[in-house]
Amino acid sequence: EEKKRVRNPYVPIGALITAGVLTAGLISFRQGNSQLGQKLMRARVVAQGATVALMVGTAFYYGE
Repeated sequence: EEKKRVRNPYVPIGALITAGVLTAGLISFRQGNSQLGQKLMRARVVAQGATVALMVGTAFYYGE
């Protein structure tokens, strides 16, 4: 496990960013700000896609 984190430290960071944006979006929806909530949900999709791309790229690079 430690070896994987050393190889690609950006994946946990990407996961935290994704979770943070998701939380902010849900809070925005709850407060009634649907426009901001929609923008944050779109940003979450981008952050999640970037995290998955990092995972796939690292696996391909290290041949796993």
